[in-house]
Amino acid sequence: MDRIRIRGGAPLNGLIPISGAKNAALPLMIASLLTEDTLELGNVPRLADISSLLRIMSNFGVDHSIAGRRPGQSSETGQTIRVTAKSIIDTCAPYELVSTMRASFWVIAPLVARFGHAKVSMPGGCAIGTRPVDLLIMALAKLGAAIEIEGGYVVATAPKGLHGAEIDFPKVTVGGTHVALMAATLAQGTTVIRNAAREPEVADLAACLIKMGAKIQGAGTSEIVVEGVSSLYGASHDVMPDRIETGTYAMAVAMTGGDLVLENTRAEYLQAALDVLGQAGAEVSSTHSGIRIRRNGNGIQAVDVTTDPFPGFPTDLQAQFMALMTRANGTSRIRETIFENRFMHVQELARLGAHIRLDGDSAYVDGVPTLKGAPVMATDLRASVSLVIAGLVAEGETTINRVYHLDRGFEALEAKLARCGAEIERVRG
Repeated sequence: MDRIRIRGGAPLNGLIPISGAKNAALPLMIASLLTEDTLELGNVPRLADISSLLRIMSNFGVDHSIAGRRPGQSSETGQTIRVTAKSIIDTCAPYELVSTMRASFWVIAPLVARFGHAKVSMPGGCAIGTRPVDLLIMALAKLGAAIEIEGGYVVATAPKGLHGAEIDFPKVTVGGTHVALMAATLAQGTTVIRNAAREPEVADLAACLIKMGAKIQGAGTSEIVVEGVSSLYGASHDVMPDRIETGTYAMAVAMTGGDLVLENTRAEYLQAALDVLGQAGAEVSSTHSGIRIRRNGNGIQAVDVTTDPFPGFPTDLQAQFMALMTRANGTSRIRETIFENRFMHVQELARLGAHIRLDGDSAYVDGVPTLKGAPVMATDLRASVSLVIAGLVAEGETTINRVYHLDRGFEALEAKLARCGAEIERVRG
């Protein structure tokens, strides 16, 4: 397996282009199943999860092509993918494919909405918690799908089509909102989704669906109203910038010091995290092309955070922020309210000299003056990049194993950091 080797101590200076958001690209690709026409998606990141979803969709008979490089595109600035689901030969998603990526379960929504039948494997366990699909199934049942669980598969049928309904989620669920939104576009009548996720990725999906002919109001708020249409058509849409990648590099420069411009991104997508960085001692400002982060000479201050659904502090930046707090002056409390078991990076950060104690849903981080390089092992996507952030300041050499987790969510990570002064390289396994 590949490893990443880092020699810490170098500040980050320069410019990093922010890639398209993986968490937006995946539901957008799945939405192509709602029409027989071609959906063209630009700014799609080059990631392992994107490739995995293309393989899953190819199993249905979906055709796709990757366009040649456009003006201004590079290996770090996304790609254009055209997806055509005209002739679907199978509406079954088997376990061996779905188990590679949980978001692929969402294909159940467009398949049952368009074809009246879908059989999709339950996604199974997850390193950061159970992440159940019960709310996704509830949404489809509300829309009139008959649901059965057979041998580890969810079978959804609606031979006469779906119908509009009122869907009240008992808690905010991004996956449930994506599923309800996609299914409702082809349902007969009006659907009201309450306590909907307000994440920018949900609004990005809705914007694309509207281009495809859907009638949607309220995306980005807690109540979304969808008036069903008989069919959707092709469209062209650019994937929004990745707010988690933005926040990750912002925390990296807050950790190392330096002056970094994060290009092609928007502050409003992660304002809560940027506000916390300001409290920790970084200077945050907007530019004509993105966000500028600076920390020159000032120490890092301890800040308490609690993860919350958007517009709160993102759970997907919790591990990165914990890495930053390992070098802060004082003690910080980090409370995780979204996923259980999302502190798996704590033991690996401790190998670098971090002082962290756990108490239920909270981690207490006592800042230390120095971290020291060591071999560490990635446990999941966000945990792995927290080890990169820590390694950037650790004395000596840090080697991160299992970096295939990083390849799921960060496009050209080593190249972007190395160009800004980091001593980082990939060691091929």
